[in-house]
Amino acid sequence: MAQHFIVIIAGGKGERFWPQSRAARPKHLLPIVGTKPLLTQTIDRVKPLAPAKNIFVITSAVQEKAVRAVCKGIPAANIIAEPVGRDTAAAVGLAAAIVAERDPQGIFAVLPADHVIHDCKAYEADLAAAFAAAEAAEVMVTIGIKPTEPATGFGYIQRAAKWKSFNRRPVFNVQRFVEKPKKEVAESYLASGDYLWNAGMFVWSVPVVEKALVQHAPELAIALQPIRAALAQKRPLAGVLKKVYPTLPKISVDYALLEKSTNVVVLPSSFDWDDVGAWPAVAKHFKPDAAGNVSRGLAVVEQGRNNIVFSEGGHLVTVLGVDDLIVVQTADATLVCPKSKAQDIKALLKQVEALKGGAKWL
Repeated sequence: MAQHFIVIIAGGKGERFWPQSRAARPKHLLPIVGTKPLLTQTIDRVKPLAPAKNIFVITSAVQEKAVRAVCKGIPAANIIAEPVGRDTAAAVGLAAAIVAERDPQGIFAVLPADHVIHDCKAYEADLAAAFAAAEAAEVMVTIGIKPTEPATGFGYIQRAAKWKSFNRRPVFNVQRFVEKPKKEVAESYLASGDYLWNAGMFVWSVPVVEKALVQHAPELAIALQPIRAALAQKRPLAGVLKKVYPTLPKISVDYALLEKSTNVVVLPSSFDWDDVGAWPAVAKHFKPDAAGNVSRGLAVVEQGRNNIVFSEGGHLVTVLGVDDLIVVQTADATLVCPKSKAQDIKALLKQVEALKGGAKWL
C-alpha cells in the first residue's frame, strides 16, 4: 500500500491583515483566530492522517525561521524553504519530487496553511475519503467547499455526474474550473447547486502529478530535474533550490495542471471552512459585545457599533463614537479604516513602501 503524506503550503504575505501580518510573519504564523498560529492549527488537524515524518511544510526563505519555530514535532528536514516564490505549480512539483524520494507511489495532500476549520473530525474524514479516491484510480482529487454566499473572491468548481463514493463521501467528476466571477454570475452558481468553492486542497499520487507535469507543464517538469537528482543522491536541497528556483515558471497549479486535465474529481466538503481573507472575516469567529463590537487585547469601545479592535502588547486602544471601523494596534504601526475598505489595504501598503525606510513596516 502506498504511503500517505501531507504537504502544507505556508507562503504568501497576508497583506490584508497588516499591520499584524508582515512579510516575515504573515497570516499563517499568527493566531488570527484561536490561540495558536494558523499553521500550527493546520498541522494539528492533519496529524491523525499521517505520521510526523510524512508531514512537510513548504515555505519561503524569509519566513523559514519563524515557520520552524511553530512547527513543533515536524522533522527539521521536512521544512523546505523556497528561495523565491514561484506560485503553487512549482511548490507542487517540488512536493512531488520530495514525496517520490520517500515513496515513488506515494499519495500526498497539498493543503493551505492559513484556513480556519473547527470541525476537525469531519475534515479528517473528508481527507481520508480523498486519499481513498486517489489510491483507487489515477485521479486528481480536489476538495470543494459548499458555498454559503455568492462570493466573488473565490474560484469555483463546477461538478458533473457522480463518479464514486469513498467512506460514504460522494465524489463527482469535474466539469470545469471558473475564476473569480462577477456577483450576478456567482448568484447563479449558488442557485444551481452545481458549483463549489476552490479552496486549494488537493490529493493525488506521485505518478499522477508527474504524468500531468510532463503532459501539461513540460517546461516545469524539465526544470525540476536537478532537484530530483539531488534528492536521489541525498545531497542538501538548499543549494540546488537556490540555483533552480529562479528559472522556474511562475504559475498556479490550477492553470498549469488542473484546468488542462480530464481526470479531475471533486469531493464536496462536510466541514466548516473560512479562509479569513481580510479583517472583517475575523469578526464571525469572536463573540461580539451587545453592540456588535469584536475586540482582542486591551480595548474599550464606547458609543460605537460593529467595530473590530485588536491590540498587541498591552497597549490600550480606545474607540469612541464611531461605527464599522477596523482598528489594529501593533508595536510599530496602527491601522484605522472602515470595514468597507478592508480589501484596499494592499493599495495602502504601496504608499507605506514608498516612505523612506518603508520596508521595515512591511
